[in-house]
Amino acid sequence: MTDDALQNLIGGWFDDLEFTTEESQFLNVKVPREHLHALMQQLREHPETEFDYLFCLTGVDWGEELGVVYHLESTTKRHILVVKVTTADRENPELDTVCDIWYTAEFHEREVFDFFGIRFRNHPNLKRLFLTEDWEGYPLRKDYEDDVNMILH
Repeated sequence: MTDDALQNLIGGWFDDLEFTTEESQFLNVKVPREHLHALMQQLREHPETEFDYLFCLTGVDWGEELGVVYHLESTTKRHILVVKVTTADRENPELDTVCDIWYTAEFHEREVFDFFGIRFRNHPNLKRLFLTEDWEGYPLRKDYEDDVNMILH
């Protein structure tokens, strides 16, 4: 399926999706956080999309907003889509989990929680993955300061 065909199909599911190709080789769609889980479920289950493979899930700090970028592929239909979601709430960032849709997201979401502090609602085991439980802060946020940064500056 072409990017245009994907955009036309997916764009009909929700009114508030934003599509771009930016400087990416893949079609990008930005979804409001309240529609994230429903969109992802539809992308996985719809017979024309069948996105059965979540091959990358990455946390991002865009300064004003925190977010997650998902790279999806359909191994049967041979198309790829990038889904982006953001939250402006830096004090209590929260998104829906997608690990019930793609099991591999369970560890990726734990990594994002560990380094960015984004909580994933309904995650079965959301706890730090790499850092110790008593670690303070989230080291991949742009506003994170640790002893090394304070010494260097």
